[in-house]
Amino acid sequence: MILTPFEFARPSTLKQATTLLAGTGGSRPLAGGQSLLVDLTTGEAEAPLLVDLALLDELRGIQRRRDGGLSIGAMTTLAELATHPEVRTAAPALAEAAGANGDPQVRNRGTVGGNLAADRSGPGLRATDLPVAAIALDAVLTLADAKRSWTLPAAELAEGLPAGAVITSLDLPGPGSGGSSRSAFEKSADRASLYPLCAVAVRLNTAEDGSEERYRIAVTGATGKPLRLTGVEARLAGTRPGTAAVLEAFAAVPPGVFVPGRGGSAEYLRHLAGVLTSRALARAGA
Repeated sequence: MILTPFEFARPSTLKQATTLLAGTGGSRPLAGGQSLLVDLTTGEAEAPLLVDLALLDELRGIQRRRDGGLSIGAMTTLAELATHPEVRTAAPALAEAAGANGDPQVRNRGTVGGNLAADRSGPGLRATDLPVAAIALDAVLTLADAKRSWTLPAAELAEGLPAGAVITSLDLPGPGSGGSSRSAFEKSADRASLYPLCAVAVRLNTAEDGSEERYRIAVTGATGKPLRLTGVEARLAGTRPGTAAVLEAFAAVPPGVFVPGRGGSAEYLRHLAGVLTSRALARAGA
């Protein structure tokens, strides 16, 4: 296979990039290219114009905000995200998801924004690692097009990146007052592609006096799109569950939530998601 034909532009500012994207219907932003260039080669994607974001240094870097949260530029590489000390401390699930993505060469080229935008969950499709961690961590994305800049909860990106838009940053909330928050990520990867057969991310919030445990649990790969499991969260709230309790909570999830594919039945994937969630909760709790 060879790349489908396209024009190429490499702007030096975000304004130039969004103007170019707005000026040509069907054009696509190019970040690390680890997914998009493959799709152009196989014919799964077409684009009359690729707008390369490589020169946009304004979209790089990881900054601590005044509220204690983190702002992560969309062109930050997965390798940088996986090893950054503040991310590893404040949002372990996000660092672990970045570190689980592909191999070192992919992580050195792949970007935060590209990984978030490349997700195509569903049977036989490609799920990526960062969206599920972003959902569990209650992250917010900042997007921009030629007319405006706006924010979007990470969960809503599962509906697709709006045409002509560029992800500019991924923002994690501050710790808030009192209590503690811990997170973890677990993945069972497809051996051929290293994309997640099933991946989960969890966040565990403990009240300041240690009296209450609250969970945020999200899954991808085994579901039609990255999905927060609020029913499982509610069943586990206020407890410190072992594996049996977690699997019991997952058994109550409607089987239609899990989509069979890549050789696994819906029942198998539901069980696998429960096992991975139990592991992630144990690590977060520890």
